Amino acid sequence: MDIPRIFNITERAHRIHNPFTPEKFATLGAALRLEPGARVLDLGSGSGEMLCMWARDHGIIGTGIDMSSLFSEQARQRAEELGVAHQVRFIHGDATGYVADEKADVAACVGATWIGGGVAGTIELLARSLRTGGIILIGEPYWRQLPPTDDIAKRCLASSVSDFLVLPELISSFGKHGYDVVEMVLANQDGWDRYEAAKWLTMRRWLEVNADDELAEEVRAQLTAEPARYAAYTREYLGWGVFALMRR
Repeated sequence: MDIPRIFNITERAHRIHNPFTPEKFATLGAALRLEPGARVLDLGSGSGEMLCMWARDHGIIGTGIDMSSLFSEQARQRAEELGVAHQVRFIHGDATGYVADEKADVAACVGATWIGGGVAGTIELLARSLRTGGIILIGEPYWRQLPPTDDIAKRCLASSVSDFLVLPELISSFGKHGYDVVEMVLANQDGWDRYEAAKWLTMRRWLEVNADDELAEEVRAQLTAEPARYAAYTREYLGWGVFALMRR
């Protein structure tokens, strides 16, 4: 079980696999008023930066689940680096359908709502691991401005304009699922740059030593096309944020 190898290649140097920066995760942790000993579940935890930072800065107890064996191992190494390995654990596995044995104070899916078949299904899944009165965190893209055509949406790596909502509609949609939005922290364009542009140097360095690899042609095509595509489309049209929800 693992994610497609192309992601392990392009994001192997990332500590955060979404448009957030360490500063944004620090802002989010403070906004949630995390207390020592709070239990945090993170489905799709990537390289573990959110849980490791919050364990160090707020004393939380965390569990992360991720399908990438590489990212899961990087998360364990990061926990050792920050001296929080006794507070957080990272499981290499499929987060789809995962329910914690012990109820969490915060249950999160930050950028991987495909595990629940979309936002509604992911909220329902997270709620099964959440204590009464706990907080759900959903990380999700939204349109900063609505693409005028499906072709432009596809250039933002969506399948159509209907894949995402504009921010006011996304916020309103949480209420339709029976939740109050009690906090939000939004990525900015610098965060997008750090997520997307950091892949380009990683791909170039990988190509220099893996020219004969079966994925070399695909990686070269991405490196050639991605900078201009990202600057023209994703950077201009797509936003991203983490939304804190509590059941009404």
